[in-house]
Amino acid sequence: MEINGILGLILLLADIFAIIKIVQSSASTGLKIVWIAIVLILPLIGLIIWYLMGPGDKKMQL
Repeated sequence: MEINGILGLILLLADIFAIIKIVQSSASTGLKIVWIAIVLILPLIGLIIWYLMGPGDKKMQL
């Protein structure tokens, strides 16, 4: 398997993990749908944005 395939698989697993965490979060249903759509439409960028700003107990510190 070449490196692109391995990186693609890692990204897929990370996106699946993010979607599971989004579904399990205490956010409203509408917000969950928005976050899932972002992660699905923009897999890498959406994952990074969700990790930094997504629903959950973490607060973004500036």
